[in-house]
Amino acid sequence: MKIRCMAIDDEPLALQQIAAYIGKVDYLELVATCQSAVEARRVLEEDTVDAVFCDINMPDLNGMDFVKSLVVPPMVVFTTAYAEYAVEGFKVNAVDYLLKPFGLQDFQRAALRLKERSVLTASSAPPLPTSSERGGDDDYLFLKTEYRIVKVSIADIRYVEAMSEYLKVYVEGEVKPIITLLSMKRIEERLPDNFMRIHRSYIVNLKKIQEVNKNRVIMDNDTYLPIGDMYKETFQAFLDKKYLGR
Repeated sequence: MKIRCMAIDDEPLALQQIAAYIGKVDYLELVATCQSAVEARRVLEEDTVDAVFCDINMPDLNGMDFVKSLVVPPMVVFTTAYAEYAVEGFKVNAVDYLLKPFGLQDFQRAALRLKERSVLTASSAPPLPTSSERGGDDDYLFLKTEYRIVKVSIADIRYVEAMSEYLKVYVEGEVKPIITLLSMKRIEERLPDNFMRIHRSYIVNLKKIQEVNKNRVIMDNDTYLPIGDMYKETFQAFLDKKYLGR
């Protein structure tokens, strides 16, 4: 399995170099290149990555603060021309630190460390089941949250909320949501047909909806979720199938 990577650097030539190096390592896959942490955050709202090669000195939001802001950060290799950042980098559990200018050999060393960390993590993290493995209402998923792997019954999921680079999964009977590093696209693909995306930021369990009021669904007395314009037609088709009345 390949390690999905993102490269972040405000210098175009440096970004191009990292992208080229990623292409030379057969177990790495380049998902996106970004010239700012702000741009990287937008990518993470729609997709997930396993690792980032991140410059530290960037305008608006530096790489160190960007990584610290992530609730569930991916593996990180910092790249910078300033050696004094090395100690701080390892304080945020960086896998490696590449001091510019670095060559392919240095990059391959960092890539190998990513691979070793990935293997260690994967050995304790059961994968999400495929569609062929899903059956009745007692099916479940394993979700990674912080340093734990939790088992979640699909039937108990009320709704899913996208928040920047992570998801909040709201489960029946739980006061707090499960926060996990996962894209809306990936979890949407793994959930059964009774789940529907009604907004850019929300997927709901249709069986848990209590009421539909204008452009929102009501899950309970305190939870009102908006229906996005691009999802209205699909949701209306669902209502038409279930609606009884004149």
